[in-house]
Amino acid sequence: MSEGVPAERRLVLEDFLTAYAHCIDDDALEQWPDFFTDDGVYQIISREGHEHGHKIGVMLCRGQGMMRDRVRAMRQANIYEPQRYTHILSRPAFTNDGDVVAGRTNFHVVRTMEDGQSGLFATGCYVDEIVSGLEGPRLRCRKVVIDSRRIDTLLVVPL
Repeated sequence: MSEGVPAERRLVLEDFLTAYAHCIDDDALEQWPDFFTDDGVYQIISREGHEHGHKIGVMLCRGQGMMRDRVRAMRQANIYEPQRYTHILSRPAFTNDGDVVAGRTNFHVVRTMEDGQSGLFATGCYVDEIVSGLEGPRLRCRKVVIDSRRIDTLLVVPL
């Protein structure tokens, strides 16, 4: 399932990806950009768009600066109903490609609104390019490939 990635490294990567989900679920979004390289790419795209090689998706952030701006706007400018996410992740599959580890992790995200109503918000998979540096693993690219083309207009919090 994880070709060319030793078990010890796999555990480090799994912990890293779990910490990413906890960061979002715990509303520690100011730390979210730190999971990426300085020039990292974060994209949300439909499965159909991804399979057809489309470049444009639902959301695209290029670099930590854009990600920090997104969080700042969310905290200070955007008006939206408060909500919380809970990620449910599959076990990731990794492939070692030189200095980059390619990863795929399936996910479900349950969203709970301020009134307490919970529901399945998104399903899909993360398609990752992960590099390692002095600070540990970082996402060079994370494509959030969502199963449905139907997007809730309240897609405010990163997936």
